[in-house]
Amino acid sequence: MVCTGNICRSPLAELILATRLSDSGVTVRSAGTHALVGHGMPDPSQVLAVRNGVPPELVDAHRASPLTEQLMAEADLVLTMAAEHTALALQLAPRRLHRTFTLREFARLTDSLTDHQLALATESAAQGAANPRSRLNALIAAISDQRGVAPRAAGNEDVIDPYRRAQKVYEQSAAEILPAILRVERVVRAAVPKISSSG
Repeated sequence: MVCTGNICRSPLAELILATRLSDSGVTVRSAGTHALVGHGMPDPSQVLAVRNGVPPELVDAHRASPLTEQLMAEADLVLTMAAEHTALALQLAPRRLHRTFTLREFARLTDSLTDHQLALATESAAQGAANPRSRLNALIAAISDQRGVAPRAAGNEDVIDPYRRAQKVYEQSAAEILPAILRVERVVRAAVPKISSSG
């Protein structure tokens, strides 16, 4: 997850998704294109994170960090909060174009694929591989292929930046993030099963 300062939007998205996927073994990280390195989340973002099920200790532990070429190279999927972040991320790693989306763009593209189509993508592109990473990469490729095919966005797909703004703007930002996070979770769940209690 990528935003500007890595204290409001991207950590909120990171922590909510990481909490929802805590039984999957998937690693979710966030970073900033102009990170306020070492800073924690502002109080309104912390409240929203806890309200959406994130354990308070995870909220307290967040510290902003910068987006790097290494992070881009390691990530299977890069989700940004705004088009400007996508552009800056791709300057670091142009070859990651097909793995980099704005969060809300990714959500819109996934809506154009049925659960059956997602299942077919994992089976055919990953050739039935048991490796969850292979299945996830197959799904990301299928979703990327929807660019130019799926219905266009009705408006701006950027998540509003609430930094140093009123509480209602933090609420609006979270309201733009959460539905998209649920769609990301849907895709990951199609590729990555839950970890069994024994493993």
